[in-house]
Amino acid sequence: MDVMSYQNQAEGFVKRYLLADPCLPYTSVLTGIFLCKMVYDLMESFSSIHIKSYSALTKMKRIEWNNRGISTVHAIFISLMALYFVFFSDLFSDQTSLQGLMVFRSSPLSNFGLGVSVGYFLADLGMIIWLYPSLGGVEYIFHHSLSGVAVAYSLFSGEAQHYTYMVLISEVTTPSINLRWYLDTAGLKRSRAYLINGVAIFLAWLTARILLFIYMFYHVYIHYDQVVQMNTFGYLLVFVVPIALSVMNLMWFGKIVKGLKKTLEKRQ
Repeated sequence: MDVMSYQNQAEGFVKRYLLADPCLPYTSVLTGIFLCKMVYDLMESFSSIHIKSYSALTKMKRIEWNNRGISTVHAIFISLMALYFVFFSDLFSDQTSLQGLMVFRSSPLSNFGLGVSVGYFLADLGMIIWLYPSLGGVEYIFHHSLSGVAVAYSLFSGEAQHYTYMVLISEVTTPSINLRWYLDTAGLKRSRAYLINGVAIFLAWLTARILLFIYMFYHVYIHYDQVVQMNTFGYLLVFVVPIALSVMNLMWFGKIVKGLKKTLEKRQ
């Protein structure tokens, strides 16, 4: 009976405070940071026990190994959330009976997803800066800062969440990027798995970071009458962030194509 009483009290606390609309943005960000720490510790424990090559890595390589586990879990989570809201949910649909302009719509679930993502960007950016340049150079700091500001603004203002989730679909490429690093670190750069993963990276990057961005710009164009009603800062973010990320994506795509060509030439 006492256990049930404590459980009911805990559930009531979560509903009244942690998941209440005024608190949700903050609790979701804290949840994202906490999950990053939890995944890091789980990666460290699991890898040290079940992956033989892990213990032979340098301290910095082990940190990066664990850190890439965090980014992979975040990428899977936010990609699924983004795909749901962009392609399956009626929240941002033009056909929906919901009131209000599409650019001003949000929900507790959409806010929660963005909050967790903000928590991830804060935690990962902190690690990149703390261990600079071991986990990434200036381009990573720029990417995370730009993405973090855009996602945080969308979360706390409730504006342009549809476009924020469109951009976040690009995280679908992260697991394969991290898998390439894991295979390389494990000495499997000449394996068939490395080649297949390279092709997967090429296709995913082309779809999620180039073609999808073109579709997003088209979507902004046909809904410009709504976009122009946003706050000035949000209006600028809708254009500046995707354009900046598109330039970076094209630069990285060029490197991906060169790397894939080199791998295919070595296999012949």
